Amino acid sequence: MITALKFTLLLLALAFAQGLHYNYIDELDKEAGTVRAVQASQYVSLWPLPQKVKILDLSFKLTSFNIVDAKESSAGSSCSLLQDAYRRYYEYMFGIAKRQGPRKSRLTGPSELTELQVWITSPDSECDGYPSVTSDESYELSVDLPYAVLKAPKVWGALHGLETFSQLVYEDQYGAKSINSTAISDFPRFAHRGILLDSSRHFLPLKVILANLETMAMNKFNVFHWHIVDDQSFPYLSRTFPQLSQQGAYHPYTHVYTPADVKMVIEFGRLRGIRVVPEFDTPGHTQSWGKGQKDLLTPCYSGSKPSGSFGPVNPILNTTYDFMSQFFKEISTVFPDAYVHLGGDEVDFTCWKSNPDIQKFMDQQGYGQDYKKLESFYIQKLLDIVTTTHKGYMIWQEVFDNGVKLKPDTLIHVWKGNQEQYQSEMANVTSAGYKTLLSTPWYLNRISYGQDWHGHYKADPQDFNGTEEQKKLVIGGEACLWGEYVDATNLTPRLWPRASAVAERLWSAKDVTDINDAFNRLSVHRCRMVARGIPAEPLFSSYCPREYKGI
Repeated sequence: MITALKFTLLLLALAFAQGLHYNYIDELDKEAGTVRAVQASQYVSLWPLPQKVKILDLSFKLTSFNIVDAKESSAGSSCSLLQDAYRRYYEYMFGIAKRQGPRKSRLTGPSELTELQVWITSPDSECDGYPSVTSDESYELSVDLPYAVLKAPKVWGALHGLETFSQLVYEDQYGAKSINSTAISDFPRFAHRGILLDSSRHFLPLKVILANLETMAMNKFNVFHWHIVDDQSFPYLSRTFPQLSQQGAYHPYTHVYTPADVKMVIEFGRLRGIRVVPEFDTPGHTQSWGKGQKDLLTPCYSGSKPSGSFGPVNPILNTTYDFMSQFFKEISTVFPDAYVHLGGDEVDFTCWKSNPDIQKFMDQQGYGQDYKKLESFYIQKLLDIVTTTHKGYMIWQEVFDNGVKLKPDTLIHVWKGNQEQYQSEMANVTSAGYKTLLSTPWYLNRISYGQDWHGHYKADPQDFNGTEEQKKLVIGGEACLWGEYVDATNLTPRLWPRASAVAERLWSAKDVTDINDAFNRLSVHRCRMVARGIPAEPLFSSYCPREYKGI
């Protein structure tokens, strides 16, 4: 009599033999006492799911395979971005197999495919440029004889197409690398697909940041929102104000990001089609700033005497704005992206209320006791400063809520409230004509036992009451991993593959909502990340053919 375990193992073996990669145990049916095996997806392990995909049963063996530039491509061998990507994806697809030694040869095999030709169709490939919110990330992939062809207007689409091609490659029952005949036409649903990492609450070593940029590319994210400083520490080493990190970092030498470090992060991201958007949040969240910049923060009072503690940035001193002008001038030259995130959230008014100089200023301005007006006074001056640097800005929703005058191209970042509240906020922001990003349902620092990725997968940034024109103003969203309880020891497994659920929501078509099919594909995608050296946590009881080996 066959046991449930033997039956499951048999199904797993059949799945391997059919070239369907891996199969997974979904759950234990406690009432029946049996184990149910999940069927492999018709889309095998593609993640995020392309807009249009057709996979045939016809398979090709990858023999003496190479990735090359098509003769017609506008980006030839001089495009280091593509050449770097070819090497990276070749290693993903064949490096492990090569290290394991020769494979058994098949007695009879499929037709052989020897090349993937990459064709950049636009005269300007943007090979030497930086990705932007308006970048063309579309691509078309055809896998057929005599060779596979990847077409993309720009290099950014080609990078995504290479990832997709690598996801289609599998080992047949003889261990030979194979790929099925496939036709894909793909582009992202949203232009802004981001991950926020917090390097202030806990310092994140450079290699951890780079590893997660690599993983972002595997999931087709294109924005690294670097929440680089906060109350707890100031690890950004400023050339203009080196005392900020000298006094404000956890350690002035071991826990800072040097100019070379920042440059490396930006270039590493660029080579993977990822924008790096820094956040320097003021006037709140600035305790670490005050350690190295005298008189920047507001002195708090206890009765009629200073208490010795400090509050938000002091908004009534001219020296504050002189400092901000010089600081953001530097930021505008260090970070090439068109946007900088200016924060503006969670300002505690207690210290401002206690300070007699602030109270006097409030009376002079006619603000009464409305400290939101004082916050708006500061933010408006800061926005004017940043505008002179020719940068656009992103701000948290409080700035919009408080009625600050904003440029038409301002990005409003929604993060507060429950589902009903954030949907109302999205409606309000877009009805005012502003572009917006959503993060509220994607705070990945909030964890729970079980498959909490389901909730992340089901949240949609366009699900709110509004016109089609309003919904077009939603340019995407970001998954946020705040660092109070996160450092290098647990960041990556906490982030992946939960962030992958957000990646598919922001890339794939709106009607891609089948949670069971998503589980099938995401399980395999998670194992692929593990095989590539990423310690992505498991979705459920299962195994990977190549388990994580550790550092």
